[in-house]
Amino acid sequence: MPKIRTTRTKAPPEGYEDIEGILDEYANKMRDAENESHEGKRKAESLWSIMRISHARSRYIYELYYKREAVSRELYDWLLKEGYADANLIAKWKKTGYEKLCCLRCIQTRDMNYQGSTCICRVPKAQVRAGTIVECVHCGCRGCSSDS
Repeated sequence: MPKIRTTRTKAPPEGYEDIEGILDEYANKMRDAENESHEGKRKAESLWSIMRISHARSRYIYELYYKREAVSRELYDWLLKEGYADANLIAKWKKTGYEKLCCLRCIQTRDMNYQGSTCICRVPKAQVRAGTIVECVHCGCRGCSSDS
């Protein structure tokens, strides 16, 4: 979540005004998701909408800098420092095999049932048995392997 800007904080770099509206939309969506009722949902399921919005916001900033080259390095660093995007997730997206990664918990081996394994959403769709419903427990992802 982005830090609150006060009079003592550093002003945003040039070019922030161009993307400020979209980042505000993401902030409003995040606020709505946080205030959304979680009645009838599983414990982990109540966080899925927040994870999806955070992923989308990080992906937007990643594509602005690396794909479209629409923002400066200074603005990109400032956005990461202020918490608008997940720097660790973006670092994984730059590596081969992790281009579509949904969240960092899906590749952590310590949270899984079997030692050394990863989340079910990381398994390529070709290797999953037909009729098997693939849904990540952590973030609700239905498949984020590079082969999907």
